[in-house]
Amino acid sequence: MTLTASGPTTAPLPPSPARSTGGTRRSRWAAFVPYAYLAPFFTLFAAFGLFPLLYTAFVSLYRVELQTPGDMEWRGLGNYTALLTDEFFWTALRNTFTIGVLSTVPQLAMALGLAHLLNYKLRGRTFFRTAMLLPYATSVAAATLVFAQLFGRDFGLVNYVLSLVGFGPVDWQNGTLASQIAVSSIVVWRWTGYNALIYLAGMQSIPTELYEAAEMDGASRWRQFLHVTLPGLRPTIVFTTVVSTIGATQLFGEPLLFEGSVSGGISHQYQTLGLYLYEQGWGFFHLGRAAAIAWLMFLLILLLVGANALIAQRRSRREEGRA
Repeated sequence: MTLTASGPTTAPLPPSPARSTGGTRRSRWAAFVPYAYLAPFFTLFAAFGLFPLLYTAFVSLYRVELQTPGDMEWRGLGNYTALLTDEFFWTALRNTFTIGVLSTVPQLAMALGLAHLLNYKLRGRTFFRTAMLLPYATSVAAATLVFAQLFGRDFGLVNYVLSLVGFGPVDWQNGTLASQIAVSSIVVWRWTGYNALIYLAGMQSIPTELYEAAEMDGASRWRQFLHVTLPGLRPTIVFTTVVSTIGATQLFGEPLLFEGSVSGGISHQYQTLGLYLYEQGWGFFHLGRAAAIAWLMFLLILLLVGANALIAQRRSRREEGRA
């Protein structure tokens, strides 16, 4: 009891131990709940992502044959040095780079143009947007078989169209550059619409006030595209470039089914790193060397993604300095 001017009052009681313990338990459980929700993802990632990655690195240091996977002979970096002295590895690396450029650059450029057209109010926009995804929904096998017929040397539609304008028949399957263009065209056809919808979503997130201000300043549609649309799409362009680069490095289905050859043609003219890995592991039964190829592809992807991120970061710094 304490005395005040208004009369006696009672001092507050200390908190009950049971209540404080219960509150502590609830707060601990509330802090644990987010990790419980994330646990299934990290469990699956560790089982099907992290463990295969580390085990592949382990196998790449041994000589392992497909017929006797239990017999492992230590080689250290021998598989990697053997690859670096193999001319077919460098051919596959060069083909991967060439096909990647021939497929990624036109694909993203066309996707950007299509997205810019679909961003305007057109009749049947929903139909055109849905049609953009049809090539992506088509299976790789079906698309590649159709394109293999189109690029046939004797009875292909592409050579027929070329003959109408005075060009002779092109051997699309045996020529080095011709076969790479044919394989790249399959990739362009399948992924252009997918990237166009990504660009379209990015364009719709750009505030319309920027276009209105540019129009009031007398900027044409082309000026608006250069100075409003492209800067607003820079993160999206970086994302699609990185994803397309990863896909080009891992290209496998299109060159495999184009002629049905694991070697990528008679002279390996369109054999990618994915085909070279498959040939070494399941054609020649060298699992250790195939694991080394997989890790070299992984390091190559990290290098390319890092280079893209570095270029994008430097451009953003330059623009901030100009501003």
